[in-house]
Amino acid sequence: MTDIRIRSKIWLEINDRPFLGGGRLRLLRAIAATGSINAASQQLGISYRKAWSQVQEMEKHGIPMVEREKGGSGGGRSVITPQARELLSKFDDVQEGLHQVIDEKFDQVFKA
Repeated sequence: MTDIRIRSKIWLEINDRPFLGGGRLRLLRAIAATGSINAASQQLGISYRKAWSQVQEMEKHGIPMVEREKGGSGGGRSVITPQARELLSKFDDVQEGLHQVIDEKFDQVFKA
């Protein structure tokens, strides 16, 4: 039999509008890793404007996601907020749990 696999994606919505999904998760993690929205956008291959727009779109719901410090001679920096870290952690927990359930159901149906 062909090697069939199942894939799934989840995201969070607020008022039926996307709030947090794959692209924004990658952006927040890249900001956390690089300490910079600009460096994160370069790492992800997106424009700074798009990255900044995504941060603003998330924050318009009243959840601070990124703390920014303006640059001086050494440049500025950006870090994700404790609220954003908690949200990422909870999202990862939900995603992992859902993947486990989906994998178990897939095995029941396709490998029975």
